Amino acid sequence: MNLRIALVIPTMDRGGAEQQVALLAAGLVERKISVHVVLLTRGGPRLTTLKECQVPYTLIGKRGKFDPTAFWRLKRVLRELQPNVVHTFLFAANSYGRYAAMRIGVPVIIGSERCVDLWKTWRHLLVDRYLARCSDAMTTNSAGVVDYYASRGIARDLFHVIPNGLPPRAAAMKTREQVAMQFGLHPGRKWIGAVGRLWPQKRYRDLIWAADMLNNLRGDDTTLFIVGDGPQRAELLRFRDSVSNPRRVQFGGAREDVSDLLPHLQAFWVASGYEGQSNALMEAMQAAVPCVVTDIPGNRDLVAHDVTGILVKLGDAADFARQTQHLWEHPEMALEIARAGHETIRSSFTVPAMVENHLALYQRLLETKTASKGGKTYGW
Repeated sequence: MNLRIALVIPTMDRGGAEQQVALLAAGLVERKISVHVVLLTRGGPRLTTLKECQVPYTLIGKRGKFDPTAFWRLKRVLRELQPNVVHTFLFAANSYGRYAAMRIGVPVIIGSERCVDLWKTWRHLLVDRYLARCSDAMTTNSAGVVDYYASRGIARDLFHVIPNGLPPRAAAMKTREQVAMQFGLHPGRKWIGAVGRLWPQKRYRDLIWAADMLNNLRGDDTTLFIVGDGPQRAELLRFRDSVSNPRRVQFGGAREDVSDLLPHLQAFWVASGYEGQSNALMEAMQAAVPCVVTDIPGNRDLVAHDVTGILVKLGDAADFARQTQHLWEHPEMALEIARAGHETIRSSFTVPAMVENHLALYQRLLETKTASKGGKTYGW
């Protein structure tokens, strides 16, 4: 079957969905599959992966929330590419991309939901339900996402759960002292990491409170290092300064070198109110860091309580502090949890498995469509 795949996504920012699309496209190119990435809005740091792996891409240049001209440009690009599979990711690309693919008669149309999107209004969900009816499948990375959308009127059997994949981690080459200098951290303090966009979903206020309480328990020997940028940055800095201090909570901004820091952390925290499947959490587990995270769908796909990590009730900042202190008071337990988390990622969340699962889905859906047309191929 001669596959021609178009992957449509808003940007190539540092987010988890963008990372998975870049890895998927690179893996398909490696397997000699024809693939083209279409960026609806703009580029971003993940373009580096596409360029290094010689993945072709096109930028549409959507402006604002509603841009009819972007729809016509996208439709024209898809008609020129003549894909027999269009796979879209995230709300804007799911909306523009699936509708454009439907209008020009692309044989196989697939959407992708990557998170439990509590921000969506009834209008967003109305669009989702309408476009689900013209989709041959939906992919996601978490059973929790399936439950969420099934409860909002999208057929459960439309979804295919394909876990995220991570490339193998390179061995740590830098000493703790070198990393301390690189990140501006004190080498004599314990370090806790948190990585993600600075916005309400991530609930960084909870972590700032937790870091301050943990320091009060321990006599001020711990620094929470928050990596990321976003619309809440100024607000969170003011909050940090009102309840804690820069020695206890540091903001590192957006960085490309987090992998250097991870092996030297004593814990990793995720306080999110909702997630799909956190790449930041997966990378921390892969680096054998004991993780303390909120007990929400998505996180539960990765963390089994007291086995591969610690689950904490959403919003319970005090329990983040208590559970982390308990781990540090029982280093054998912390080491076992870190090892189990590392093994979970190594064995079950690989890039080759992620790529092969997508490829098998594309082939199966296209073969089904071809058979239903009496073996005819699709023309344009």
